[in-house]
Amino acid sequence: MTEKPRPVLHWDPQYLAKRDFPVVKEEPLSIRIQGNPYSVIMRTPGDEIAHAAGFCLAEGIVDSHADIHSIGYCDDVDTNVVTITLSPAKRAALSPEVLERRGFISQTSCGICGKSVVAELYRHIAFVRDEAVIDPQKAWDLIESLGDYQPMRRQTKASHGTVIMDAEFNCLSSAEDVGRHNALDKAIGKLLLSDNLHRAKIAALSSRVSYELVQKTARAAIPIVLSVSRPTSLAIELAEQLNVSLACLAPDTGLLIFCHPQRFQTD
Repeated sequence: MTEKPRPVLHWDPQYLAKRDFPVVKEEPLSIRIQGNPYSVIMRTPGDEIAHAAGFCLAEGIVDSHADIHSIGYCDDVDTNVVTITLSPAKRAALSPEVLERRGFISQTSCGICGKSVVAELYRHIAFVRDEAVIDPQKAWDLIESLGDYQPMRRQTKASHGTVIMDAEFNCLSSAEDVGRHNALDKAIGKLLLSDNLHRAKIAALSSRVSYELVQKTARAAIPIVLSVSRPTSLAIELAEQLNVSLACLAPDTGLLIFCHPQRFQTD
């Protein structure tokens, strides 16, 4: 599912214009088991019932369809909450610890939405105050050249990468991992352990940007996130709140700047 097209600043070496581009929607899905919150998953809306069923199988809560007594939405309006009741036999066979997992968002009722996620995260993450300004041409060149920092990907075609730079595009750290979140954590961790995190101004990612990646960069006080693919709707909302600039490759040439364009020297 995509949101209606958003107004985006399209920077190109030849022009600067506002254009509308769609982004993939990201919303929380709360899964409740036996009436209690079990987990909150960030996902693209659609197929919520199947998503919850497949998740429960992967988690070891159910082994077959017969283990599910009932599954459905919390109410007829909110598709962000799915409730599952296990069969009596399955419930009796499960150890109590299996159902003690809790999602990252405190929730006691059916209502949950992306805005509640942003509001809760905003309370725990400091507003990014660094107003570094960078050259958009160099930003574009950096995203295009991310493969130069990914030897593992060149060999395997199976890893994500993160490169962290200062405002003059000097490389401070880089990392690769099968997980995009892990690659970012590793690159940030290298600077944290060397006491150089304060120099970080740009995080360039080989993947799309979800809200968790905005959360991680904001915690590190990195003001600019560049990526190959477009950010999700929730990533943009969180970045807007935390004063993080987001930009990615445009479909033809240049950059799409989704929020806080003041950090890109466009005049």
